[in-house]
Amino acid sequence: MTDNDFTEQQSTKKKKHKKEKEVEMSFLDHLEELRWHIIRAFLSIVFFAVLAFLNKDFIFDTVIFNPKTPDFWTNRMFANLAELTGMDSLRINTQELQLISLKMADNFMTHIMTSIIAGLIVASPYVFFEVWRFISPALYDKEKSHSGGAVFYMSVLFIIGVLFGYFLIVPLSVHFLGSYSISSEVTNQINMRSYIGTVTSISLASGVIFELPIFVYFLSKIGILTPSLMKSYRRHAYVALLLLSAIITPPDVFSQIMVCLPLVFLYEIGIVISKRVNKKAEEDMEAL
Repeated sequence: MTDNDFTEQQSTKKKKHKKEKEVEMSFLDHLEELRWHIIRAFLSIVFFAVLAFLNKDFIFDTVIFNPKTPDFWTNRMFANLAELTGMDSLRINTQELQLISLKMADNFMTHIMTSIIAGLIVASPYVFFEVWRFISPALYDKEKSHSGGAVFYMSVLFIIGVLFGYFLIVPLSVHFLGSYSISSEVTNQINMRSYIGTVTSISLASGVIFELPIFVYFLSKIGILTPSLMKSYRRHAYVALLLLSAIITPPDVFSQIMVCLPLVFLYEIGIVISKRVNKKAEEDMEAL
């Protein structure tokens, strides 16, 4: 027996032992494994949440409260667009909102909750990594190689979605909801928790929605979605995306269209992804 044969034999034994070990894992073993993945992901969120809590001025003054000021990037871009087109109606958030706190504990509780959300957003790549580490042992080697960049793409799409919601949807929502009035007899006094809840929920919802191509990929891998199915229900999907846009944006047509357009684009990308997944599956079947 040559050295190469001995090395291959040892490698084969190791792979066989690894597979037997994975098969022998009981349901409780899987639960224990899942528990540790959740603990590590939770600790990463706590770590970044503590950092956010300690950097209160940056989180609130620079990030959270900035979209309501005229100097915010998006508000300045709309002001420049208004000057170019002569349409003053395009100007948004020209007057800064004044926020109020109604309860003694509001500031402290809002500080904690906002820090947790900030920690979740910053730790999202590691959270996705822990989810992938739990799922990947159940995949074949070929499936692992094709989906090796899943953590990267999920993280990038989530962050892009959060930034899209923060820089576009949030300023439009703040302008519409903050300046809307049913009567001159009513003075808008915006609750701080209401404002922060709007900013964080829109940003998080946008991040989740931008994961649409990833969902399409995995649903196509298990055979639930096909390109023909997505094409045949394209009109229905567009209506659903428009309704989804209406849910996460204020009730004005402009904001809904601004959100719906990238969702439609992501849906079309999903069709291309589904087509590639199905084509690869057919090639693998033919190879067998």
